[in-house]
Formats: sequence, structure tokens, C-alpha cells
Amino acid sequence: MNQRAGMKNETVKRMLLHKLVVIIRVEDPEDIPPIVACMVESGVEAMEITSNTPGWRAAVSAMRQAYPDLLFGAGTILNVELAEQAIAAGAQFLVTPNTNADVVAHAHQHGIPVVMGAMTPTEVAEAMNAGADIVKLFPAGTLGTDYLKSLARGPYLDTVFFAVGGVDEHNLESWMENGAAGVDIGGSLAAPVPTEDDAEKLKIRISMIKKILSKTI
Repeated sequence: MNQRAGMKNETVKRMLLHKLVVIIRVEDPEDIPPIVACMVESGVEAMEITSNTPGWRAAVSAMRQAYPDLLFGAGTILNVELAEQAIAAGAQFLVTPNTNADVVAHAHQHGIPVVMGAMTPTEVAEAMNAGADIVKLFPAGTLGTDYLKSLARGPYLDTVFFAVGGVDEHNLESWMENGAAGVDIGGSLAAPVPTEDDAEKLKIRISMIKKILSKTI
């Protein structure tokens, strides 16, 4: 195994151990540091900053520098051009909403794992054939836990799925019980925290999610 493959595998191992990636998608990049600070205080190990967040590349670089022991990735990586920009910014993993084999090939050349979006059984197979490190079932909330179960407990028994979209502390346990190896959660979980009260409420939610995940196999 070469050094880049080893680096990629170690990142995936950490993501699977902690089971949670927090998606940060905001309109004002100045909201990112306070959100990340809440995540760090709550023990979150992996976060992705989406490519449709203004200043996302600078934010990935800044967060990598501020928290060198944590994992920071880039989300909404639709194509190789965005993958190149993300890797240049220091992203340690890429997350896509779509199935794109070229993104996987490019990322793996740099030792970067890919959480690849897929919805249909065909897309899941395409993601796996492309070498995706984790398959992101998206939009999970629309598809439902029974849909995931039919994939993860059936023809894709050996596939590593993360459920993304519509997942929160109220349904998280059900997703994990029905085949998810982990989850990406965004939306209100990574909303701006303009006041100390907002920050404390966010930390409580994160603690609840981590507690649920700690009980899952």
C-alpha cells in the first residue's frame, strides 16, 4: 500500500469510527468559525463545508489550520474542477450529491476519500464500481429507512452507506438500525449561532446525537 492510499484509508477509518459528518452550508462565511467552535467543543470529529458556501475554499483552509487534529472536507463536489479546488484548499475528504466516477479517480490520485451520492440501485452500483469509499444515500429522508434497509440488508450487504438528507436526532437511531454506517447532518444543526444561547442549544443537540451514535454498533 502506498502512502496516499494509506492516508485515504486512515481518513475513512476515522469517519466510520465517529459515524458523524456535520454539513456546513451558510450564506455568510463569517458564521463558520463560531459553528465549528461549537462542534469542536461538542466532540465532533468531521465536518464538510459545501462548495456553494461563499468563500468555502478559504474556510476549509482556515479550519484545517485552526484545528489540525480534526477532519475537514468539502461537500457538493459535483465535478473534477470542484474536486481540484477542494483538494488544493486542503480538504481531507470529498462529498458529492451525484455519482461521478471521475471525481473518485481524481481524489484517489491525491489520497483523498470520496463519499459519493447515489439514490437508485444502479447509482449505488456505479458508485461502488468507481471505487467510492462510502456511498451517500441521498436524499435519504425522501427515500425512507425501509428503502435503505432493502439495499443495505439485501443486494448491497457489503456496501458502506451514510444516510444524508432529512436525518436528525429524532430519526437517527432508525437509520442506523436499518443499515447506515453513519450520517451526514446539516440544516439547522449547522445554522449560524449569533448568541451564546444559540450556541448552547446547538451543543445540546450535538451531545444528544453523539449519545445516540455511541449506542449503535
